[in-house]
Amino acid sequence: MYRLWATWRKNYIKSGFLKSENCIFCIGKDKTNDRESLILKRGVNNFIIMNLYPYNPGHLMVVPYRHLSDITKLNEKEFLEMKEMLDISVKVLKDNMYPEGFNIGFNIGKAAGAGIDDHLHLHIVPRWSGDTNFIPVLSETKVMSIDLFELYDEIVDYFNKM
Repeated sequence: MYRLWATWRKNYIKSGFLKSENCIFCIGKDKTNDRESLILKRGVNNFIIMNLYPYNPGHLMVVPYRHLSDITKLNEKEFLEMKEMLDISVKVLKDNMYPEGFNIGFNIGKAAGAGIDDHLHLHIVPRWSGDTNFIPVLSETKVMSIDLFELYDEIVDYFNKM
């Protein structure tokens, strides 16, 4: 039997941020080093951030600055800017990573799969044929083909031009 080590997952498992009283999105949005926080673009009401523990390379999220968990509480400006940031994200990912499809959506509440359920966020996950195979299904291990900060450096300039 071969073993594929995903040692980076240790940081996620031991981080405890999901158990923390501090919201990871609120902490990140207040930092000034966008690269360190993986923030690609800041708007008036929302920001685009790379997922630190992505489902796939290029997994982005659009997050409102306002800390809320109820999608019906988004105001029109927040929602419209979120849509604009979704469009920008899809364009940048299409132009740079050439995905064959996307999963886009909200996981609202723990029962719906939200790892962070107290701060609403929109997932944008690029997909390729065959990106789910026996490894994540049988061994619960995801093989990531590109480093987060390497990808950040490759695409951040495209977000700055938008």
